[in-house]
Amino acid sequence: MSDSSFRISRRRTLQAMAGAMAAVALPLDAAPSAQEAKNKYPSKVLDLVQRSLVIDMLAPLKLDFRPEAYALPLSDSEAAMFRSCGITGFHNSVGVGGASAYDDALEFIAAWSGFVGRNTHVFTLVGKADDLDAAKAKQKVAVIMGLQNADEFREPKDVKAFYQLGLRCAQLTYNTQNLIGSGSTERVDGGISDYGVEIIKSMNEVGMLVDVSHSGDKTTLDAIELSPKPIAFTHSKCRALNNHPRLKTDEAIRKLAAKGGVMGITGVRMFVKDKEPTTVEDIVDHIDHVVKLVGIEHVGIGSDSDLMGYDHMPPDQYKQLKAGYKASYAFRDKIDTDGFDHPRKVYDLTAALIRRGYNDSNIQAILGGNFRRLLGSTWT
Repeated sequence: MSDSSFRISRRRTLQAMAGAMAAVALPLDAAPSAQEAKNKYPSKVLDLVQRSLVIDMLAPLKLDFRPEAYALPLSDSEAAMFRSCGITGFHNSVGVGGASAYDDALEFIAAWSGFVGRNTHVFTLVGKADDLDAAKAKQKVAVIMGLQNADEFREPKDVKAFYQLGLRCAQLTYNTQNLIGSGSTERVDGGISDYGVEIIKSMNEVGMLVDVSHSGDKTTLDAIELSPKPIAFTHSKCRALNNHPRLKTDEAIRKLAAKGGVMGITGVRMFVKDKEPTTVEDIVDHIDHVVKLVGIEHVGIGSDSDLMGYDHMPPDQYKQLKAGYKASYAFRDKIDTDGFDHPRKVYDLTAALIRRGYNDSNIQAILGGNFRRLLGSTWT
């Protein structure tokens, strides 16, 4: 979700906040011990998560936009949290946009690649799909570098340059209009522009995954049609279950699946449901909907959150984040969904899928198998 108006590009805001918040520690809970996990989750849940390749296709490593977030060493408690979360692949992605997008994108990739490089006892960068398998075998956390916009592409040749720097996934638009197409909260959606056609072509040529999670309806449909390779909704939900502009129509989901694409289901509260209570069971309702509509092969996870969740962000950043969106986003008091708002959320989701009657192979497909297949077919 990471708003393009609340991103790494707001240097003056961040610099002002950094001094005021330098003494504020993130409310980071210690990771549950192995014994605590055994006490909370049935052995079937523990076993299924631990032997699955779990890929969260929208998962910033930290929802903290201060420079300290990537500059400070990974603490022991943070390392334990990542190692015990059950997730192998994190798609580390935020929004950039506007006149400074190119520079901001370079800064984001450099900063977080450096963070991964300084913490190789926990993390490893992903360049190709096989790296996810290797990370699982070595019990490392694999980090996929992505961006939730494409304003950083000043011209088509920039796509290859960013791919060479490690960028493996890019949204075509965020919520608003850019040179490529329209975002989900724009009043009018004109679809993909001529320039956008060239960007999609360049992304396919280098093997960069096209994402339209935040794109408007016509822009979404155009991108699916124009891309010769399958694309993704890395983090969205089903509008048939909740009439929110950021969610995808059944028509879009069908066309995505027909081209071999995968839809990641997010845990953002107002996307999941428009009233209370909003729990992990409601997230599974969206998974059920996609499965019934297009089949088990086209749904995965894109939590749109770090392991602690939005509601654990530093208060000033949390307030500014909410202020950066149009009223149509319909924020409520909380952003995270109950039961999907803690470091072991994938275990709770797995337990809910078991309760719904999904078998082991289907759960493994949802947890990461489907996105692994998509990445293997699109990355080159």
